[in-house]
Amino acid sequence: MWWRVSRGGKLWAEMKGKKNRAAFRKLVEKGDVHGVLAYSGDEAVGWCSFGPRRSHARLETVRALRRDWSQGTWSILCFYIPPPWRRRGVARRLLEEATTRAFQFGACEVEGYPVTAKDRTGSMPAAFAWTGVPTLFKAAGYRELPEQEGHRRVFVKSAKLSKTAKRSASKSNRRSGASQKEPRTK
Repeated sequence: MWWRVSRGGKLWAEMKGKKNRAAFRKLVEKGDVHGVLAYSGDEAVGWCSFGPRRSHARLETVRALRRDWSQGTWSILCFYIPPPWRRRGVARRLLEEATTRAFQFGACEVEGYPVTAKDRTGSMPAAFAWTGVPTLFKAAGYRELPEQEGHRRVFVKSAKLSKTAKRSASKSNRRSGASQKEPRTK
């Protein structure tokens, strides 16, 4: 819900708890929420939220994320993967599936807002990587937009893939095939 609330501070504080859950339930019941889940057997092992950029007011009020976009722009908003399932390819599968679904729903481009580690090691606590990391988006074929001072990094994938790129992605997916230990998405 953080992305759907136009401002932080007092407004966000007022939305927490029951009020937030009730508002989110209404959105779900109206069909205004998009997400994908990853499973291992019957166990949910990850989640990714995505949707039309226009449905997430915060994206326009956060100066660091403002950019020119069209009505066909969709956003990858956040990931949640329980600790035992991190660094096992779950986020990659979720991003691939969310991107595919966004294009199926009519997106002309899908964007993400990964965070970058501020120290030299390149690592960061998982709690701060809830919007993904740049290597995740790069591996999924997203391109980084030119950086603007004071803005976060934005990665975009266009629906217009060349036939060669589509064939290459298809071959890659066949080679990586799902195993019993690899999560599946719904």
